[in-house]
Amino acid sequence: MQVKIYTTPTCAFCKMAKAYFKEHDVAYEEYDVSEDKDKLKEMFDKSGQMGVPVIDIEGKIILGFDQPGIEAALK
Repeated sequence: MQVKIYTTPTCAFCKMAKAYFKEHDVAYEEYDVSEDKDKLKEMFDKSGQMGVPVIDIEGKIILGFDQPGIEAALK
C-alpha cells in the first residue's frame, strides 16, 4: 500500500500522523513541503490545500490528522 504524507517540521498534527503510522507499522513516504517546492505544488494540486498534513493513501486524500479517515483508507 502506498502512503505519502506531506509535512512541515513544526506541524504537531504531522507528528501525530507519523506516530500513528509507526505505531501501526504503516510504511510511508514523507515530503517536507517547507523545503521541496515541487512537492508543495503536488500537494496543492491533489488537495487544494496549503495546510499540512495532507495524507495520500492509494490516491485517497486525507486532510489533517483524521484518524477514522486514515483507518478507513488503510483497510
